[in-house]
Amino acid sequence: MHAQRRDFTNTFTYAPETGGLTPVRKSSIRSGTLPVSTSSDPSQPAAAPPAGGALDEESVRRAKQEIQSLVQEVVELARSEIEPTEFYAALMDKSVSALAAIGGIVWTMAEGAGAKLEYQVNLQQTGLAESQDAQLQHGRLLQQVMDRGEPALIPPHSGAGETEGAEMVANPTAFLLVLAPIKTDQGVEGVVEIFQRAGARPTTQRGYLRFLAQICELAGEYLKNRRLRHFATKQSLWEQLESFTALVHQQLNSRETAYTIANEGRRLIGCDRVTVVLRQGTKYKVSAISGQETFDNRSNVVRLLRKLSTTVARTGEDLWFDGDTSDLAPQIEKAVNAYVDESHTKHLAVLPLHAADLEEEKPGERKKKRRVNILGAIIIEQLVDSRQPEGMLQRIDVVRRHSATALTNAQVHENLFLLPLWRMLGKTQVLVTARNLPKTLLALIAVTGAILAMCLVPYDFNVIADGKLLPEVRRDVFAANDGKVTEVTVRHGDSVTAEQVLVRQRSLDLEERMTQLDGQLAEALEEIRSTARQRQEVLAGVRDDDVERAQLTGRLAQLKVRRQSLEKQRRLLELKTAGLVVTSPIGGQVITWKVQELLQNRMVRKGQRLMEIADPSSRWELEIYVPEAKLGYVVEQQQQLHAEDPEAKLQVSFILATHSAVRLHGQVEEVNQNAEVEGDLGNTVRMRVSFPQEDLKKLVDDPTNDLKVGADAKAKVLCGRRAIGFVWFCDLFEFVRSRILFRF
Repeated sequence: MHAQRRDFTNTFTYAPETGGLTPVRKSSIRSGTLPVSTSSDPSQPAAAPPAGGALDEESVRRAKQEIQSLVQEVVELARSEIEPTEFYAALMDKSVSALAAIGGIVWTMAEGAGAKLEYQVNLQQTGLAESQDAQLQHGRLLQQVMDRGEPALIPPHSGAGETEGAEMVANPTAFLLVLAPIKTDQGVEGVVEIFQRAGARPTTQRGYLRFLAQICELAGEYLKNRRLRHFATKQSLWEQLESFTALVHQQLNSRETAYTIANEGRRLIGCDRVTVVLRQGTKYKVSAISGQETFDNRSNVVRLLRKLSTTVARTGEDLWFDGDTSDLAPQIEKAVNAYVDESHTKHLAVLPLHAADLEEEKPGERKKKRRVNILGAIIIEQLVDSRQPEGMLQRIDVVRRHSATALTNAQVHENLFLLPLWRMLGKTQVLVTARNLPKTLLALIAVTGAILAMCLVPYDFNVIADGKLLPEVRRDVFAANDGKVTEVTVRHGDSVTAEQVLVRQRSLDLEERMTQLDGQLAEALEEIRSTARQRQEVLAGVRDDDVERAQLTGRLAQLKVRRQSLEKQRRLLELKTAGLVVTSPIGGQVITWKVQELLQNRMVRKGQRLMEIADPSSRWELEIYVPEAKLGYVVEQQQQLHAEDPEAKLQVSFILATHSAVRLHGQVEEVNQNAEVEGDLGNTVRMRVSFPQEDLKKLVDDPTNDLKVGADAKAKVLCGRRAIGFVWFCDLFEFVRSRILFRF
């Protein structure tokens, strides 16, 4: 609603002769202005004019300036957005001061209750509050002014010239009443009443009336502006409400609905933050926080908020927190304090959202299902100011009711049986319309033909495997004894001959044992010589003692046996010591990468693999690693081939990483009976594949120099012919059979 606004930007002065407020002009102001009291006490009488009717020009000028200042302040107040109580108080104080009156009252129209006193100055001095009859007469007088809508001057202790039956409409006070209605486009909305001293000239009294009338016109302008602002605010609120309801009921997805409630609900409520917590079974989860697209569910604030909402939602009661937790249950008080300490929230409301159909339940049933039909909770927070904006509770109630309805509809929709199927069928309706039907039939025929082709058309089924190109003659070199590697005589790629020294080791244990054996052997030889000499003395007759001779003979035999044992042990140690020098088992090439860095000054154990030697001049073969999961197809094809021809072998085609444009062909010669872990490939089964060496020579001039031992290859093991659909989607079939069908 738009009303014509009047411009009050001019500065006004008060002149009784002209009848009230007039704009200040460059021409001189007429004489005879109203005497104005500058005293702060409005009960003090106005200053009397000088004798002979001649006014002091300086006093007139000051009076005009004071009135101009007061009126300008009223104009500014009329444009401001202060509350009516503050406006009426300032209006009355300034009017009483400008008119040097005893006091005054601002009356407003209360619907169905007559006049209502909004603000008064010195009402006690009028005597109205002391007499019930005076109040009735005065009330009828106010009603008459409101009905007529015209300003009026009522002399003291006089009627207005009219009667209503036996009751008089009169001024029961001893003061001149200056009454002016506050009118807007809606009619009379109030009356400003001034209690003035009696005895002023009629011209001055008319000046009072016109001044007050124009002041009331400013008050009416204030009310119109306030109403326009109220209508604008209300229109904005309705637009926000319409937008919120349209958006919150737009989706049938719980998460999207919760996101809309959090963000659009915060704008409508006018709070700092809104959080939506949804119930999932017996647990509650924070689904949306206003202003945040994503958030960490493990953060302290979210975790404590989830705990608080869970505690409150289980009670089914609303929680309003404004700083005092003395009236809360212990478990709720603990959860509130923990969350407030972490988030520093000033005002908090946790409102459980009940399913919309609860409103249709009977009171007895509603109480039983109150906790069962909780959808979640909506949390409203004020982070800075704990004061509630005007109308906040009503907006919260609107948001809560619409949120409960929207979430109920979303969850009912999501719980429909086979919902994805119904959605798909619903989308297919557009495909069978008259315009789209030919296209749909063509697409259906094409899809049907493709499905039949995938089921009926045979195609080669291959098992893909990684492999390496290796010489047929290759040997691993192992450590014969424990020891420390002191020297590595070869490098990667070096050519070696059979029995060439590759690695030298040193074993302190063998050296220690050899030293001990040498000492023991020397000791045994010395004892043998000593015993033999003693025996010779006995045999020569130096000493004739048969017993001693027999003992010496036995002792000498024992020492000889010990010497033989020690010598045999020494020969074995010499063999072990000779094993510390590792030689090449074949002639060929060292294919171990960075062999010196791997072995130099390292302790190695007996039987440890040191390096690998391969002979590039021998035949080459392919070693492939078939995944264990695909081995069944290989074994099945091998059994079919053997059933037809015992000599038949699996066919393999492969390409080398260095020559990917040429495809080579071979056959499986040997299949390992055990599965082994091969790097990142996991469990694999090794297979040895032979192929014509002439094909390899066509790729390179000299395989010995141009091919690298262990070159990568990609191989296909032919496992018969299957339907092309199975060939393309073999991995999918395997997943369904092993992960889905096997469980049932």
